[in-house]
Amino acid sequence: MKKVKRKLGKYEVGRTIGEGTFAKVKFARNTETGENVAIKVLAKSTILKHRMVEQIEREISVMKIVRHPCIVRLHEVLASQTTIYIIQEFVAGGELYDKIHLGRLSEDEARRYFQQLIDAIAHCHSKGVYHRDLKPENLLLDFQENLKVSDFGLSALPQQGVELLYTTCGTPNYVAPEVLDNQGYDGAAADVWSCGIILYVLMAGYLPFDEADLPTLYTKIKAAEFSCPFWFFPGATSLIRKIIDPNPQTRIKIEGIKRDPWFRKNYIAVRAKADEVVNLDDVRAVFNDIEDAFVSEKSEDSESGPWIMNAFEMITLSQGLNLSALFDRRQDYVKRQTRFVSREPAKVIIETIEAASESLGLKVHTHDYKTRIEGVTTNRAGQFAVVLEVFQVAPSLFMVDVRKAAGDTLEYHKFYKTFCTKIDNIIWKPKEGQGWLKTGAEPQCGTEVRTNSIAFS
Repeated sequence: MKKVKRKLGKYEVGRTIGEGTFAKVKFARNTETGENVAIKVLAKSTILKHRMVEQIEREISVMKIVRHPCIVRLHEVLASQTTIYIIQEFVAGGELYDKIHLGRLSEDEARRYFQQLIDAIAHCHSKGVYHRDLKPENLLLDFQENLKVSDFGLSALPQQGVELLYTTCGTPNYVAPEVLDNQGYDGAAADVWSCGIILYVLMAGYLPFDEADLPTLYTKIKAAEFSCPFWFFPGATSLIRKIIDPNPQTRIKIEGIKRDPWFRKNYIAVRAKADEVVNLDDVRAVFNDIEDAFVSEKSEDSESGPWIMNAFEMITLSQGLNLSALFDRRQDYVKRQTRFVSREPAKVIIETIEAASESLGLKVHTHDYKTRIEGVTTNRAGQFAVVLEVFQVAPSLFMVDVRKAAGDTLEYHKFYKTFCTKIDNIIWKPKEGQGWLKTGAEPQCGTEVRTNSIAFS
């Protein structure tokens, strides 16, 4: 079977860089400007079947309204007869969650990310938008390690005459206590609480509220029953306690945070461009008549076999021009998107992956050198899924891209380490001093890669 290279209007569409239950994210290039972008691909049939039209339209509209340097930028929305394409900024530095997984951050580094987060959320609130699902997994980093807020799927837009929100949503460990009470809450105050939890996690390396069962977790959240580690400086502890205040009426507001002495140290405000015109015509066109065709899709046949990833594409996955970031030695560190290298033929790689997956009791689906493996999460609370795709990077040298598609991130880390022991025979481990692409880097199982983690439903 021949693989297909696609063009979507002015965009040349490449490999899949993210995959979830309802959407895929593709790497693409604007052929007019040469700019790299990420395209979120959603099937109209899926959106209609799951009654997600309103949610997706809201998310797109919000991302166009809240234009800020610390928020993932939405360029435009396109549609064909069957599919909606959301063209977004390509953010290549990975998730902030990945940095925390290595351990707590220094006070200065945590403060810098927190300052950028507060600037971004202040801008959202100035537009009447409340995120409602702030957590490290939804905070991305660009090449310069600047923060980018993503995933506005649960965000709320202002409604005429409505001051309180009533939808209970968000991730339990980061959600404000008033959101759990089901009696209405202020979206701005709820976002501030989540920002405080994020700051705590950045500096501590763990959550302030982290219980195995939800009733105990909610009890501690509502009572703000937590303690700060001994290494927190007094200024940070004082600010965190003002933010993680169970009473939204007395909880510090963003204006107060920006005046706080600890916050203001080395603070350089990040501001949006003044009076930037936002046009929602393309969004309305897509959703007013969800069956219309707006762009042409062309396919170009190429030789059979797995996708060939050229050096330029590989550079876009690494930090700048240093390819060694693709092949880090730390085998005990797994990111949301991970890679390993093999010298076995592509078919042998796929067969080994399938056999290893089946030995772990997982369901296997393979198509065109891409395998999706599925199972049930350890606590049986939902689906667990991982996608593995084979790319050719040189003659007789293949790279296998592994990414979480569903389930908890920590569970994915545990799975990957177990999975590696099952496929160890196909993983290429160069001898000492043997380089790869003349970089001197040695690919190992557990290789990390800083890659785009555009949020997907």
